[in-house]
This record gives sequence, structure tokens and C-alpha cells, in this order.
Amino acid sequence: MGKKIDVEVIGVNPPCKRCDATWKNVEKAASTLQAEGVEVEMKKLDVASKDVVSRYGPILPPAVALNGTVKTMGRIPEVKEVETLLREAAK
Repeated sequence: MGKKIDVEVIGVNPPCKRCDATWKNVEKAASTLQAEGVEVEMKKLDVASKDVVSRYGPILPPAVALNGTVKTMGRIPEVKEVETLLREAAK
């Protein structure tokens, strides 16, 4: 490993409970991988922003994108699922 992963949590602004829960789960998974030496950069994006719509098209929040690819959408991913996705992205 040792690759940098860009993580974007895409939700509504101000964040709803589901978006907050998604952010927290992604944070927990990211901290696990960071402890293993993987560089993870996290950002919150607004689902209604022109940039998000032009890059990803219509998205059902909350969504998680890794390195520019949407991996989950419309649900809160579990911490273990996010860890798995991050490990795959770090390969």
C-alpha cells in the first residue's frame, strides 16, 4: 500500500443525520487505514453543487466517492464496508 486515496462524502448542506453518519463511518475507516500507512484525504461535497452534478450526474445522498468514482449511494455504508473499499482503492 502507500497510495493516496481521495475520499469525497457527498451529501446535503447543511448535513442531515444520514450524511453525518456516513461521514463518521468514513472517518473511522480512514483512520484505520491511515494507521496502516495509507494516505487518505477526505472532503465533504454538496450534492446540489454544479461541480458535483457535472462530475457525477444526479446522485442520491449520502454518497461516497473514492478517487473520482462513486462507490456507495443512497445509504449509510458500514465502517467495514468502507474499509474494504479503501483497501481496494489503495492497491
